Amino acid sequence: MKVLVMVKRVTDPNVTIRPNTDSSDVDLNNVKMAMNPFCEIATEEAVRLKEAGIASEIIVMTIGEKQSQEQLRTALAMGADRGILIETDATLEPLNIAKLAAKVVEQEQIDLVLLGKQSSDKDNNQTGQMLAAIKDWGQATFASKLDIKDDKVTVTREVDTGLQVIGLNLPAVITCDLRLNTPRFASLPNIMKAKRKPLEIKPAADFAIDLTSRIKMLHAESPQVREAGEMVGSVKELIEKLKTVEGVL
Repeated sequence: MKVLVMVKRVTDPNVTIRPNTDSSDVDLNNVKMAMNPFCEIATEEAVRLKEAGIASEIIVMTIGEKQSQEQLRTALAMGADRGILIETDATLEPLNIAKLAAKVVEQEQIDLVLLGKQSSDKDNNQTGQMLAAIKDWGQATFASKLDIKDDKVTVTREVDTGLQVIGLNLPAVITCDLRLNTPRFASLPNIMKAKRKPLEIKPAADFAIDLTSRIKMLHAESPQVREAGEMVGSVKELIEKLKTVEGVL
């Protein structure tokens, strides 16, 4: 079984993001970048499938600028076999990403696609669903547990009312939630080995897909700073304070 893992280069979750000077977009100059945390979970799950003898090959792919090779190398160090970078400097929307991924799925004859349920920068939660629709494959989102036997996949999903268990036939698309696993840290020997693993770079233009953006960024701004609260000594004092605020009491 060939597994494709889609990973994304995002801003490090631990850094503070600010808009640029004209508020037209987010300022990414000199900002530390990392692999999307949900993509790390998807990569870890693929490696576990291979360790269990279920997956025969793990291919990781990403779409973006040349520097995105760093995130592919991280995935290779975690245990993936080879990487594919579809290189473009354009800011792509989920539908365009899904169309490009569908081309890779066809070329590589993929049986299972794993990806994060969403990216930590945009939080769109759309790419997996769109890819499944394009390929007319079964899909499971927000997966917190996976069990694969033969050509059947049992997926436990996290939903608003609790847990839902569904069954899928392969090939399929699965998006991974936080509680699916805990990603491993790549060891130094594996990091060195990852540098020698194959990584193919393909220009996005070679796929003959219209990558025109249909969403326009109008304005970017930092969230409002939350004002400090005020401590009160008693319930009576609290009620008096609330009375002074118009519309509260």
